[in-house]
Amino acid sequence: MDENGKILLDMSTDLCAIWEAMEKCKDAGLVKSIGVSNFNRRQLEKILNKPGLKHKPVLNQVECHPYLNQSKLLDYCKSKDILLAGYNVLGSHRHKIWVDQNSPVLLEDPVLVEIAKKYDKTPAHIAIRYQIQRGVVPIAKSYNPERIKENFKVFDFELTPGEMQSIDGMNRNLRYTDLKP
Repeated sequence: MDENGKILLDMSTDLCAIWEAMEKCKDAGLVKSIGVSNFNRRQLEKILNKPGLKHKPVLNQVECHPYLNQSKLLDYCKSKDILLAGYNVLGSHRHKIWVDQNSPVLLEDPVLVEIAKKYDKTPAHIAIRYQIQRGVVPIAKSYNPERIKENFKVFDFELTPGEMQSIDGMNRNLRYTDLKP
């Protein structure tokens, strides 16, 4: 980070060279699987089309929640047999260094609140269940042991196709975590 708290990224990184090093780790038995984080379709294609590719990414971890549903990237990853894991699935922790304080609070969205009432669940349960039904591996970060246990209470109900469509309609392409330099 710079002195203003802005994330510094080196955009000149040779993704293929890094991927080859990761493949060597897998071949040496140092890791079971290799994946990527915050890759868009173009970056994934660069790896997948790399001459001599030995191992494709098993997973791509990206910001993914109802306000940024990543549907096109999810479809692409599914077509290539790459799992999509979503972070910030509950929105954001609202830390001022990372998040615009004027951005909307996902778990207060009326769509999630209304669906949650129907199932006697929390909006967080609905946001997590939404990702599971889409085939996204949800990462719901918490340091609170009770909240961690609570977040697992998503397997005793299923959202209807209409509810899934309503949540899909919440997409705003809004990022809580801005990784742009």
